[in-house]
Amino acid sequence: MTSYSVVIPAFNAERTLAAAIDSVLAQTVVPAMVIVVDDGSTDRTAEIAGTYGLQVTVKQQANSGPGAATTRGFEAVTTPLLACIDADDIWLPEKASRQLERLERCPDLDAVFGWVKLFRHNELPRPDASVRDNWGRSTMMMRLSTARRIGPMIDPPTGRCGEMIDWLARARELNIKFEMMPEVMALRRIIPGSLSYARGTRGAGYLHVVKAALDRRRIKSA
Repeated sequence: MTSYSVVIPAFNAERTLAAAIDSVLAQTVVPAMVIVVDDGSTDRTAEIAGTYGLQVTVKQQANSGPGAATTRGFEAVTTPLLACIDADDIWLPEKASRQLERLERCPDLDAVFGWVKLFRHNELPRPDASVRDNWGRSTMMMRLSTARRIGPMIDPPTGRCGEMIDWLARARELNIKFEMMPEVMALRRIIPGSLSYARGTRGAGYLHVVKAALDRRRIKSA
């Protein structure tokens, strides 16, 4: 199979980072490289990532937001494919292998995504837990050339949420082809203060994304 790398942007993620990394390293097809980008954490995030030795590359930067951290990780990727996981989420063991197979069978696809099952921190996922499609980092696998074409992931100035929506909107404007695979690929942790929690409770970033998309359309049609 084609080799892939995994980028994990992390900010004050000492409670959950090890579980995210372990789920990546436990894949039935292991990644060529795992890159943790510590986005100016004030806790033990970088220390925990460092305990994995040569299995994990750790990069540190001043706090700049999850989009900037993701972009920093993308810049270090050299494999044909890349994937991401938020530091508070967990991949299921065959997530990578199923997406790799799909991309190999469909060379016209630029990226694939999947579903997530929600669970609360310090609890096991319930059988009746919510399942939903996820156009986000934790289920994405993309061709590196496609990510380079889209360009950097830009954090909204008004909040932590929306950088991924803006990035994918820019991709669609370039006619990049995505597919949502209808199967659960990851477990999405709900924990106050985490990226997953913030995405469900903050709207200012999303409004900025909508305005940016409308501005691009006006410029293009002018």
